[in-house]
Amino acid sequence: MAVAVGNGSLLGVGYWLLGRRAFAVVAALVTLTFAILLATAVRELWLEIVVVVWWVAVIAHGWILASRGERPTQPRRQRLVAIGVTAVVLLLVGGMRFDAARIDDAVADARNAGNCTTALDALDARTVGHRIADAPLTAKGDDTVRACDLLHQANAKLDRALDGDTVALRSAVDNLHAVLDDLPGHEVMAEKVLGRFLDRLPTDDACDTTEITDWLSRIGHDKSILDRAADIVPKVAPLAIVECGDQLMSASDFTLAREHYQQLLDRYPDDDLAPRAQEGVTKATQAIELANVRQLLSTTVGTSPAYCTRPAPYSGATPYGATRPNRALFYGNDEYTSRLPAEWKATDAADAVIIVCAGATEYGPAVETCPYEAPLSPFGYTDVTFKKISIPVRVFEVKTARVIVDVRVEIGGASCPAFLEYRTIGTVDLGPPSEVYVTPSDPDVHAGFTSLVNP
Repeated sequence: MAVAVGNGSLLGVGYWLLGRRAFAVVAALVTLTFAILLATAVRELWLEIVVVVWWVAVIAHGWILASRGERPTQPRRQRLVAIGVTAVVLLLVGGMRFDAARIDDAVADARNAGNCTTALDALDARTVGHRIADAPLTAKGDDTVRACDLLHQANAKLDRALDGDTVALRSAVDNLHAVLDDLPGHEVMAEKVLGRFLDRLPTDDACDTTEITDWLSRIGHDKSILDRAADIVPKVAPLAIVECGDQLMSASDFTLAREHYQQLLDRYPDDDLAPRAQEGVTKATQAIELANVRQLLSTTVGTSPAYCTRPAPYSGATPYGATRPNRALFYGNDEYTSRLPAEWKATDAADAVIIVCAGATEYGPAVETCPYEAPLSPFGYTDVTFKKISIPVRVFEVKTARVIVDVRVEIGGASCPAFLEYRTIGTVDLGPPSEVYVTPSDPDVHAGFTSLVNP
């Protein structure tokens, strides 16, 4: 009995009592190997079962050796030693297993409450003895350490994701998936981390919120806590999309603003914000059109703006004929268009109804022919015909970019003055030219153009 009990210590004490030192050393080394494996590499139930088998085997082996006639030399004293050592070992192992169970209960409560801090504080109390005495239970605790580490990383990444960092958001969700898929039992902890993130949506920046909800909408449902992330999208996204569109409009990023407004109409056509989004699409489209018209008017092709050959619509403009006068932007032939009344002229494409592209001055119909002195003429005079001023004009409606008038504006004026001024070449007076323009007054110029702006 003394030998069997001594071997129950797993330290080979029974073998020492019999004087079998080799057996004692081997038994102690095997036990040490098991202890190291349990504490480090193989923290599985099957290895604990192997240890129990080993424990039973050395007890039985000691009993058998003693039953064959081998006896301790000092039975009473050695029996007490065997019982004492084995009792200490068993008490230590039992105490450690009990304490490991207590720690595990505390960790389980923390897991159920979703509190990583409390769980890690409890796990900090573990020692090597706990790992040897109850390896599977401590391995379970190590899973919690790993889960909390992943969740801590996810929490930090989700903080960055609130600034619209979808790379950080993707990485955080990968961490959550790792916890849910590989470390079961930590769902509440993961849900706490995810919930803290979702509760802070929407963010102060609508465009950041839109980036986040766009990414979350692609997660889908997988019957896990991540379903909550997908479910929050339709609650948060519509307002964020529209407000982001407004934000982009204020920044003059009209194309991207229109994409956001259209996104709401495509994804949430029945949402209460749909009319606001439709209005946003219209405003953004008109802003894009206006910017394009301004660009065409500022780009010169030859002597005329590019608009005159490649007109583009601005649907926000007033229709032609809806007001009087139809305020216009005049391009070309500044000699005469600059003399038109200020109230006819728009200051920008935004308040223009028409755009008038005027060509070079040409001779129009004859008004009157009069004789003027001509030193080189055999008759002493020559006939000079006074003709109207003819200007080819194309008028575009700003709203549609269609040509509404394509005519020659004819401007009349005074003819046959008493004295005719003309230029000569060199010092020889060749006489007046045979054709000259009438001399128009401002009212004459106005009369020529008035049918364009006041139809």
